[in-house]
Order: sequence, then structure tokens, then C-alpha cells
Amino acid sequence: MQPRDRLTAKEIQVATLVWQGLTNKDIAKVLSTSEQVVKNYLRTAFDKLGVWTRLELALYVASHGGANWHVHLGNGLLSPAAGWSVALGEEGAAYVDAKTKAAVSGGTR
Repeated sequence: MQPRDRLTAKEIQVATLVWQGLTNKDIAKVLSTSEQVVKNYLRTAFDKLGVWTRLELALYVASHGGANWHVHLGNGLLSPAAGWSVALGEEGAAYVDAKTKAAVSGGTR
């Protein structure tokens, strides 16, 4: 089992958003949560992956497939059919699930 196989779906999502260059504040908006919750996800992802910084996390994601790194996970948490897509907003691209994309764009699912 690779270290990334131990990540939860939210940790994968947060890691992907970090890779895309979003700040904790931006990630909190995308996930409709607080910055502290984002920090908690980052801390646990750091521990599981053996990285110390956001840069190391972003490099880890990049070296394992970038935007599609969750597709290659062996844990089956996320698959291409999970409804993840790239949503474009004021801050740029954000990797979100279909429900969040609808909420961000003001539409319904």
C-alpha cells in the first residue's frame, strides 16, 4: 500500500487544491468549511504522505499524476465516475465535486 492510499477523499481533494495553488482560505470556500478544518486536513495528509510543507505536498501530487492523481489511487475512494470536475471561478480553477460545483456556480445539481 502506497502512502497516498491511506488518504481520505477530503484529504485528496485538499491536496489537489493545494497543487492547483489555492490558499487555505480559498480551499475553505470551495469546501464550505473553515480554514481550521482545512489546516486539519493538511496536517493529516502531511503525516500520511511524509511531507512537511505545502510545496512538498504539491510536488507529491504533481509526481503522481497531477489533477488525475486520485484516479490512480488503489483505495477506490474516488473514481472517474465520482463526479469530480474543474470549476472555473473568480479565483481560477478549483477541483470540486459536482455538488460543490453547482453551489459555487449558483446552479442546481
